[in-house]
Amino acid sequence: MDLTTPALLFPAISLLLLAYTNRFLVLAQLIRQLRQMDTEEDHALIARQISMLRKRIVLTKRMQAFGVMSFFVCTVSMFLLFLGAALPGIIAFGASLVLLSLSLLFSLYEIQISTNAINVELASFEARKSASREDLDHD
Repeated sequence: MDLTTPALLFPAISLLLLAYTNRFLVLAQLIRQLRQMDTEEDHALIARQISMLRKRIVLTKRMQAFGVMSFFVCTVSMFLLFLGAALPGIIAFGASLVLLSLSLLFSLYEIQISTNAINVELASFEARKSASREDLDHD
């Protein structure tokens, strides 16, 4: 294995970390919106969302941590290969791939929770729409 093999991961990991940062910023924005929406009628919805947001924040932190560790170990792999230490370089590259895989698994789980959060919002929206139709039908 030569130096260029681990170098192939650099753009992929960089883009992945950028995507993770964007997901974190979206989470922060959602939390700020929930704070503004805090009314008596929305407490049940907000409680469910807060639980999911907490999980998503933890998962995003883990996604980022494993992504950064993967990037670092990939750099170590390149350095070792540069020094001519082929076996340690290959082992470090393998470790980098494992860390990247863990990061992606956390990302997959976070996406699943995100989808559940959207379904909670949709159910709430549908319930409100149904209630407003019933109110109109009674008038």
